[in-house]
Amino acid sequence: MLRVLCLLRPWRPLRARGCASDGAAGGSEIQVRALAGPDQGITEILMNRPSARNALGNVFVSELLETLAQLREDQQVRVLLFRSGVKGVFCAGADLKEREQMSEAEVGVFVQRLRGLMNDIAAFPAPTIAAMDGFALGGGLELALACDLRVAASSAIVGLIETTRGLLPGAGGTQRLPRCLGVALAKELIFTGRRLSGTEAHALGLVNHAVAQNEEGDAAYQRARALAQEILPQVDIVSGMAIEGMCYAQNIPTRDRLEGMAAFREKRPPKFVGK
Repeated sequence: MLRVLCLLRPWRPLRARGCASDGAAGGSEIQVRALAGPDQGITEILMNRPSARNALGNVFVSELLETLAQLREDQQVRVLLFRSGVKGVFCAGADLKEREQMSEAEVGVFVQRLRGLMNDIAAFPAPTIAAMDGFALGGGLELALACDLRVAASSAIVGLIETTRGLLPGAGGTQRLPRCLGVALAKELIFTGRRLSGTEAHALGLVNHAVAQNEEGDAAYQRARALAQEILPQVDIVSGMAIEGMCYAQNIPTRDRLEGMAAFREKRPPKFVGK
């Protein structure tokens, strides 16, 4: 049987708008690749900070925020996949070494930026998938929870472990985990700081799929990409939102819209005239 392979474009950093590129893609902690050929429409974000196991530091967060801002405006992005370039790690969570050097005020500002980052992921206008091929702890799991779908290697380790370090989840974990698993189970996992394998996470419903790890260490990514390929022909949210916007814009100046609101306010049946 002939197997059709997707065409891969090279990884690239998205330079900050208004800034000249220095061409040093290798120094970027966040890189982007759009798939081509039959997989056109799938875009991958590569998290690549090996020196700190993809910890959420200032540069990492800034680059990811800027990348999302630019991709949000790209109508060619129909599925967005988050993956790691660091073997055995998805995202190790907060950069505690960096945070230790911050003042209390700086910590507050940075945590607010983290919340904003997770909200940007959750509100991204195309389906998002997290491919967890290794550790996803603390903020790393919060990042995955902000995605629409999660795939984990069975050997991956995930958990909101902040309470084991005298902290609390601060980037949406206390809100998104209960919505995923229910309040009681979420409280148990947060209070204990328990770590789960990918298999255990799947059994609880925390991840959509758990797959046996392969020699290359990218089994979750391979499954996530197959899931993206399955979604691709079914969903075009960007185009759908554009059509919705155009239709709504046509409705705004109509007499029937004003009549409908007036009827609601006056608690009477509306009298539509088709104009």
